[in-house]
Amino acid sequence: MKAHTKETQATMTPQKALDFLQEGNVRFQNNLKANRNLLEQVNDTSDGQFPFATILSCIDSRVSAELVFDQGLGDIFSVRIAGNFVNEDILGSMEFACKLAGTKVIVVLGHTACGAIKGACDDAKLGNLTALISKIKPAVEAVTEPTDASLRNSSNIDFVNKVSDKNVLMTIDNIRNQSPVLKEMEDAGEIKIVGAMYNINDGSVTFY
Repeated sequence: MKAHTKETQATMTPQKALDFLQEGNVRFQNNLKANRNLLEQVNDTSDGQFPFATILSCIDSRVSAELVFDQGLGDIFSVRIAGNFVNEDILGSMEFACKLAGTKVIVVLGHTACGAIKGACDDAKLGNLTALISKIKPAVEAVTEPTDASLRNSSNIDFVNKVSDKNVLMTIDNIRNQSPVLKEMEDAGEIKIVGAMYNINDGSVTFY
């Protein structure tokens, strides 16, 4: 499989880009990697890059977007931060990726049993991590069930995963609300902004 070119990127639609990612995850789950020569892709992309997707995911070592979607060099912009939330810098990176570099889909990829989400559920405090976790706390507060405080912590994995879901959805809302550039592109049909959840138990990605 060759690296994407300006011509192949131009043929991409937002839906086709999403289909490529879904197909790649199916290959990953079945241990069927696309046939790629990565060194050839290094050469192919030396004069420019034409990725088709931008993926915001957690730093979790089990959730490498390139691997779980079976993509090669030059295929995706990968933005990673614990808890997969957005800030001004990440939004700016996404605007570059879509408006200037031509990607067709933004995926906010959460994952099950997320450590950052667990930290937010437990109101953990540790150096600079305290400020990071505060960005995720609104998702914890937005999940209203269970009401019993003893069940609203990291020991309740169902609660943790519900917060992960909510965090993805709230991050998508924040992208639309805080980036007029990306909102305008989505409204014009130039890009899709979608959420997804990676299951660390079986390698599957469920798109919302």
